[in-house]
Amino acid sequence: MKELAHKNRSAWEVYASAKERKAMRSLAENYVDFISRCKTERETISYVEERLRTAGLKPGMGESGGFQTLYGKALFAVRRGKRPLSEGVRLISAHADSPRLDLKQRPLTEQVGVGQAKTHYYGGIHKYQWLARPLALHGVIVRDNGKSIPVVLGEKPGEAVFTIADLLPHLAKGLSGKTVGDAFEAEKLNLIMGHEPLAPTKPKKGEKEAEKEREPVKAHLLELLHKAYGIREDDLLSAELQAVPAGPASFVGLDEGLIGGYGQDDRICVFTALEAFLAVETPEHATCLIFWDKEEIGSDGATGASSRFFEYCVQDMIAAWEAQTTFRAVMLATRALSGDVHAAVDPDWQDLHEKLNSAFIGHGPCFCKFTGSRGKYGANDANPEYIGWLRGILDKREIPWQMAELGKVDAGGGGTVALFLAAYGMSVIDMGPALLGMHSPFELSSTADLYATKLAYQTFLEN
Repeated sequence: MKELAHKNRSAWEVYASAKERKAMRSLAENYVDFISRCKTERETISYVEERLRTAGLKPGMGESGGFQTLYGKALFAVRRGKRPLSEGVRLISAHADSPRLDLKQRPLTEQVGVGQAKTHYYGGIHKYQWLARPLALHGVIVRDNGKSIPVVLGEKPGEAVFTIADLLPHLAKGLSGKTVGDAFEAEKLNLIMGHEPLAPTKPKKGEKEAEKEREPVKAHLLELLHKAYGIREDDLLSAELQAVPAGPASFVGLDEGLIGGYGQDDRICVFTALEAFLAVETPEHATCLIFWDKEEIGSDGATGASSRFFEYCVQDMIAAWEAQTTFRAVMLATRALSGDVHAAVDPDWQDLHEKLNSAFIGHGPCFCKFTGSRGKYGANDANPEYIGWLRGILDKREIPWQMAELGKVDAGGGGTVALFLAAYGMSVIDMGPALLGMHSPFELSSTADLYATKLAYQTFLEN
């Protein structure tokens, strides 16, 4: 009966040759560089755009392909296939945003001689994970004249970082009886920005002594920002600044088989999808990428998956290449992957998973037939005919893959962009590598899964 039973295959066992391990390592090193540099959706889309331009694709819809961006936060790219659009396209979707701390529009404050920036958390986080760790600031400040000023502070070697102070154990007795949600207040996630007060100006002869600043540390922070960027406090009203973990990603473990870093949900899928897309230069069907913003907060907004951006891009593609074909015909014939990560079974929290239907790190990319929670509410639920086709093309190339749910039925659940694509009638399923520590400031992925996911996406685009 052994040959009849299903068994997940370890990607480490499948890719065991020296040649495959060398290719795996090379891809992993490029990925570590990518997630070290791309910590916001803007930085991610900028990276993708640069790679597309290097590959010969240009903005707009050229004869052989092109790309379009929206507000620097969402991107659509396409390569024309040999077959007509009426036979559908091969689409991989992923999101470029990750949980973080956003600075409020009026962030700067001073309390007891400490200058701080107030934050509003973005997406699902454990608030305690963001305390007592080095943080960096990334984003843009837009002046009232329209000038956009990029900001990256706390990433260069030797450069000062930022942090949020944690409460010392000696005074934390009152927190011990509270739930995690109650013990850590969002309004106390204040970023420490500085401590040195502004030096008082010495009055010139005959002048009265200047009044002392009521908030001298804040005043000093404003002076430093003005020197560095030429801004005033009013300019922060039109800024978009994010506090993210400082420092580069890195390999983890004695064997360096894991990759640790911030924002792997979902930039690992952006990276692998882009690598697969660039590898398929003459596809059979048109190959498309769509990278979104706002997935972590419900996919709303102009750059989220619930917007019309994808629809507009496909309409432009049809108008440029096959005007007689209807949008409806293209959508109904399209096959798509919602590239998103999955939760791997945590060795210390195994009881939260139903192991027969859970993902294991190192066993290749994971299919999630349905998303949603509490009885599949809010789910995309992929058709079995589509799953059978995907199984066939991956098994033919001996690419390891697995099928899983997100935790036990009453304990888990979550959403992705798949249901927004399914609304057009296309075949779509979630597929991506499994992570440990998902949504934490230091997520873990497997170098073997990274490699297998890239090959799986490439196989999908080629078939």
